Amino acid sequence: MKIFILLLFFVLSLYAKTEGKEWLRPATVPQPADNKLTPERIELGKLLFFDVRLSRDDTISCATCHHPKRGWTDLAPSPTAIGFEGRKGPRNSPTLLNTAYNSRHFWDGRAKTLEDQAVGPMQADVEMNMPLSILLPKLQKIQGYQKLFKDAYPKEGLNEVTLAKAIASFERTILSGISPFDKYIQGEKEAMTLEQKRGFELFKGKAHCIECHETFNFTDGSFHNIGLKKGELQDAELGRYNVKNRASWYGAIKTPTLRDVTKSAPYFHDGSVNSLKEASDICADGGRYTEGVRNKSDSMKNRNLTPQEKSHVAAFLEALEAPDLDIQIPKTFPQ
Repeated sequence: MKIFILLLFFVLSLYAKTEGKEWLRPATVPQPADNKLTPERIELGKLLFFDVRLSRDDTISCATCHHPKRGWTDLAPSPTAIGFEGRKGPRNSPTLLNTAYNSRHFWDGRAKTLEDQAVGPMQADVEMNMPLSILLPKLQKIQGYQKLFKDAYPKEGLNEVTLAKAIASFERTILSGISPFDKYIQGEKEAMTLEQKRGFELFKGKAHCIECHETFNFTDGSFHNIGLKKGELQDAELGRYNVKNRASWYGAIKTPTLRDVTKSAPYFHDGSVNSLKEASDICADGGRYTEGVRNKSDSMKNRNLTPQEKSHVAAFLEALEAPDLDIQIPKTFPQ
């Protein structure tokens, strides 16, 4: 009996030491062996990210739809991204915050790496509308970029591969800051309000939010149909199904991070909700529609939260807001 008690005490002590660590950011940022982060690559990527010359008409940059002052989403809030000549994209611009930790990119996960993702928006006719066959010769004529690419990728130079690598390098530095929640997890118990603490307990428990929004980045990295639309879905609404033609992916969209979610309205992949409270209420109620939704995720159930409990959850989400990343937006670009 004594041995059992000692063993139980050891297990409980071990649990106490590790409890909460799943909410702490890993010490290192994932990066591929052929594109390790260097100051030269990060700086080059930052210049390219903010340079409107990467678009067909020199008016749109990557930052147009992923701006640091808007939670790395659209600088001008819009339900769906607005690109070349005012053309509207099929989905809301997702945040780039902590995207370095994602194993799939875009709402449907069609890109496996940040390098794969980086050049997609440039070429999309509803975004930057700049074919690489036009962009690369344009960049190669800019002496300043030639030098920067040579410094960052001395054995490769300026080409499609290094263009993607440079932008991906900068994107890997777009990381969330220290929020009240992070301070709370690290031991500052007064960093969150009582309402936020109650919301966190509901988030983990009765509300079942962690079924999709888990670990430090508050996402499972997977795809779910959360019941925003009933009936047959079309085109971009099909989500992951367009990439993997399986019934289990019908209407499934990648779970976004909840970090700095207060800054990135409108919400959901269709940008159909402007209020964070309304967005969290929809999830708590099991989706916008409870019937007529094909392949709705098993995680989307009405959790029977009271209005006060829903308010607590929304308050907790506010505790995930951190100061903006300290970044100097370039004012001049290579010539």
